[in-house]
Amino acid sequence: MPALPDGDRQPSRHDRRSTARDSAAEADLGDLVMRLARSLRHRGAEVTAPWGLAPHQVRALRVVARHGDIRPGELAAHLRVAPRSVTDVVDSLEERGLVQRRPDPTDRRATVLTLTADGRALVAEVETARKADARTYFERLTSDDRAALRRILTTLEDDEPGDG
Repeated sequence: MPALPDGDRQPSRHDRRSTARDSAAEADLGDLVMRLARSLRHRGAEVTAPWGLAPHQVRALRVVARHGDIRPGELAAHLRVAPRSVTDVVDSLEERGLVQRRPDPTDRRATVLTLTADGRALVAEVETARKADARTYFERLTSDDRAALRRILTTLEDDEPGDG
């Protein structure tokens, strides 16, 4: 086989087929992750249905619970949506008495969102239901497999911004 200028050999037909298989496997892995993500979103919607919450509302409540007083623009950034898109979500949660808008103590022109007592109670109930569902979903994996999956997903997530 002819040598390349840097001393490496040219890839053989076998090497090219192997690379093509690896590329297909990577694409299949991405498809598998997307299918599982859709399945988990569907399960999440079913879990939160008794509270009459849409998944995007639950995500917003969880972000506000995690960050405390948060400006609507920051909430939009955590949710990876346009700031104007978060307005309807906040309006619906405020109408239900789950969040409230208050003046930002550091900037009187801005507002911050905070959970109400009802909002905190609802987030706790939803989190309990979500954790129970996750236990059921992942219990078919061994504890070692769950730990490996957590490690792998955390590694992949480390470079991704946002909450949810």
